[in-house]
Amino acid sequence: MVPSRQSVGLWWGLLGVAAFSFTVPFTKVAVASLSPLFIGSGRAVVAAILAAFALALTRERLPRGTQWVRLAVVAAGVVVGFPLLTSFALTATPASHGAVVIALLPAATATVAVLRGRERPRLTFWLITSVGGLAAIGFASMQSGGFGQLHWADVLLLGAVVAAAIGYAEGGLLARVLGAWQTVSWALVLASPLMVVLAAVSVAQQPPSATPVQWLAFAYLGVVSMFLGFFAWYRGLAIGPMAQVSQIQLIQPVLSICWAGLLLGESLTWTTIIGGVAVILCAGAAVRVRLKPAPAQRADRHATKHLEPVKD
Repeated sequence: MVPSRQSVGLWWGLLGVAAFSFTVPFTKVAVASLSPLFIGSGRAVVAAILAAFALALTRERLPRGTQWVRLAVVAAGVVVGFPLLTSFALTATPASHGAVVIALLPAATATVAVLRGRERPRLTFWLITSVGGLAAIGFASMQSGGFGQLHWADVLLLGAVVAAAIGYAEGGLLARVLGAWQTVSWALVLASPLMVVLAAVSVAQQPPSATPVQWLAFAYLGVVSMFLGFFAWYRGLAIGPMAQVSQIQLIQPVLSICWAGLLLGESLTWTTIIGGVAVILCAGAAVRVRLKPAPAQRADRHATKHLEPVKD
């Protein structure tokens, strides 16, 4: 039986989320010795080097016209904004608490996707998404002891959520034209001059010194979280529908807290398991809701199906 296009998109999205689920725990490992500015900028430099080699080896054509502007939006969100904001936030909050705020990302991405991509989810989708978001936040809150008073780290994490949601939605749309790995690669290259300067400043301020485990965590952030993970994630968003594929992220805080428990020794109890199952069930329900595209969107797809294919 040949899988449907929608199920293929969901599986690509799940692979990307699995890769991203290690980001918060490994960032927490790395910030124990490395400066947050070095982690946020250095991982982007590592990924940009890989991206430049990939683009050169495959001789990809340069983006054109407004595609550069759209790539700048992607770069601002997922290359600059999210890595830097989360790195600074995790110097003052546990990895499990970081998952509390990041649990808002699926709903934020779905909202931006609807506004930017002209998708029209049914009311059932929004109800399930809201329940799933509340379940994810409630689950993560129980694990981290609750929100408590708003801390500056929470403000940074909220900013990271907004930045990532915009970068994910715009990147998913652009991947339909440029291709998934090409989109993240060009975004990394475009942001590389700024990130190289920031990395140099961080090295001058605090020369990096870390244990082998911390360097391995940093390497994962640069190679997988910042580069390879986006191959799968943007591929899934490009196949879409984006609002639906984005709900796969509901399981990311569950996975992140599980990894935090296994790798960092943070609490992992039966409450975690039960709450995690509830969140996963909500994610499963959300992705099964059929989306009704806008009439204009259906017309655009019919008119441009040969002009803007989803590239591998």
